[in-house]
Amino acid sequence: MKYLGLAYFTPEKFAAMAPADVQALVGQCPALDEKMRATGKVLVSASLGDAENWVTLRPHGGKPQISDGPYTESKEMVGGLFIIEADSREEAVRLASMHPAAQLGEAGGWAVELIPMDFYLG
Repeated sequence: MKYLGLAYFTPEKFAAMAPADVQALVGQCPALDEKMRATGKVLVSASLGDAENWVTLRPHGGKPQISDGPYTESKEMVGGLFIIEADSREEAVRLASMHPAAQLGEAGGWAVELIPMDFYLG
């Protein structure tokens, strides 16, 4: 079974952190990412770009209508994603718990949401 992991952060909390604290936090991520990747169960892992460069496409009159930025208003934003393959829900949770957003960044409002995938086109 494949699972999508969405790594969230709270922009206001993250922006309130001192730059040195942000650097210290982000500096811990590569080692955790590598530990997760070393399981051999990570199919995709990515960090997303700044929201001001996002674009939303919605169908309108049979053609895509394009607008700037994220469409949804929320306190949390997706900052990264990963796809893992696991033999059980318990294994998926164990693997997702290795992600930096599940272990670090409490001050920045980090969190991971784990979603089973019904369809995957690799």
